[in-house]
Amino acid sequence: MTQHRIYATSVASVYVHYVNKAERKGRTKAEVDEIIRWLTGFSQEALEAHLAEKTDFEHFFAAAPMNPARSLITGKVCGVRVEEVAEPLMREIRYLDKLIDELARGKAMEKILRA
Repeated sequence: MTQHRIYATSVASVYVHYVNKAERKGRTKAEVDEIIRWLTGFSQEALEAHLAEKTDFEHFFAAAPMNPARSLITGKVCGVRVEEVAEPLMREIRYLDKLIDELARGKAMEKILRA
């Protein structure tokens, strides 16, 4: 079975779109970073290293300790319910997409981070 092309896409190439989307809605790069750190468990330094190295999504999520609370993320992104995505790697990517969508929609960080 052929892997989805997003798996081989660098996180850095999509990260700029996450930041642009957030900033267009009055949010910040720092908030995007906080969301990614919360989801992945990476430190800011580790996140920046992965971005600089242009790590692809497959290796980015494979290296991440991942927050166990991510299972609390529910809802639709791109018309798909994130909690129903069967492929584990695609589910992680959709979790990230969902969190960035919530940020852009103006949701409070405490709610985005399921605090």
